[in-house]
Amino acid sequence: LFHGTVNASIKTEIINNLKLTENLKFDFIQKIGEKIEKGECIIAYPKKIFCRYEDRYNKILVSNGKSLVINSDRSNQYNRYRLDKTPLNLILDKNFLIKKIKDSENLSSSLNNYSLKVIYEKTIIIIYFEKDTLDLIGWTNSDIYQNKVETKILNVKKNIMINKKIFKIQNYIN
Repeated sequence: LFHGTVNASIKTEIINNLKLTENLKFDFIQKIGEKIEKGECIIAYPKKIFCRYEDRYNKILVSNGKSLVINSDRSNQYNRYRLDKTPLNLILDKNFLIKKIKDSENLSSSLNNYSLKVIYEKTIIIIYFEKDTLDLIGWTNSDIYQNKVETKILNVKKNIMINKKIFKIQNYIN
């Protein structure tokens, strides 16, 4: 695939699109090693996310902007993390993304998307934007166990009405 450098006007358009985005609702496909998971998410900037996985555990991932909780309905177990210790802390921070795009020399272009490689402290994340709409369409990072995680997002809807109560992590701690 051809990879080229993106000109300043495309960077400005991606930044303007991000600035106008308050929230996103989308379906996702996530690949961790050989394991593939699917589901639906809502992101509300800054730093809030709610995901419902389509799996036998009815897994929920939710962040209130400070903490991240992963809960399984079936096992009545949950894991809680500080959001700032996860790659999602960067992905869910549109002001951080905007700054990185502005400062970037390495915004690349391929056949279907633009990509930005973000290196922050010891975290490397590649963020993808769709060429036609300039919407976020996925990211690649390593999880807390150093597994490669590829997340592709589909059927993106922007700036929809959402119930902010879904981001209350107390609702998912058993």
